[in-house]
Amino acid sequence: MHNSTHADSPSHVIPESPFTHELPIQNYFGEAVCLDIPKGKWELITVEEIEEAAKKIPGGIKEGDWVLLNTGTHRRWGENDDYFAYSPGLSIEGAKWFVDHHVRGVGFDMQAIDHILYTYAADHGPGPYVPRIVEEYEEMFGHPAIEDFPEWEPCHDILMANNVMGIENLGGDLDKVTNQRFLFCAFPLRWYMGDGTIVRAVAFVPSDRVNDVPDKVYPYGVY
Repeated sequence: MHNSTHADSPSHVIPESPFTHELPIQNYFGEAVCLDIPKGKWELITVEEIEEAAKKIPGGIKEGDWVLLNTGTHRRWGENDDYFAYSPGLSIEGAKWFVDHHVRGVGFDMQAIDHILYTYAADHGPGPYVPRIVEEYEEMFGHPAIEDFPEWEPCHDILMANNVMGIENLGGDLDKVTNQRFLFCAFPLRWYMGDGTIVRAVAFVPSDRVNDVPDKVYPYGVY
């Protein structure tokens, strides 16, 4: 359910909330924009960066949009520390901003919705299951990581408690739709009692906005 490009369901983090098979199919498609927000090791995506990136797209972010975040992390995809252990993540304020602006979902080109140090890779829940990244962070910044990341997956909770979908590990042709508006589809498996599902994420982009596309509308996989 949580491999490769996948969508989390509310039941993943919130007790007695909908499972994958209980979510309407409308949750998995709609108009979308892709924001260009380059981020490096352990950086957080801020509200200011979201608002500035949205200015590059005519009309900005509208209510009901999917918002895909291109941080550049997908270019480092692989079973390596650079992609997983050093991943950036969404700030708590950024998650609240998406809820306040009534977006349909947020897609991430990173290992998770939350920063790696907000997960049980660090000092949360049954963690840390990767104690060396906690040690490296504390050596780099000179204070306990838990001071900067005190909560366990807060962005998961904020988004899913408000019916905002989250897709993790976007990649592929994501660069081709950056700073554009398009139709986004990420259809799920009908996973009974699932708390997530692998999705096939596709963007439909008018050919006059993409180089060397022969048809009026052409699907680009962004998985």
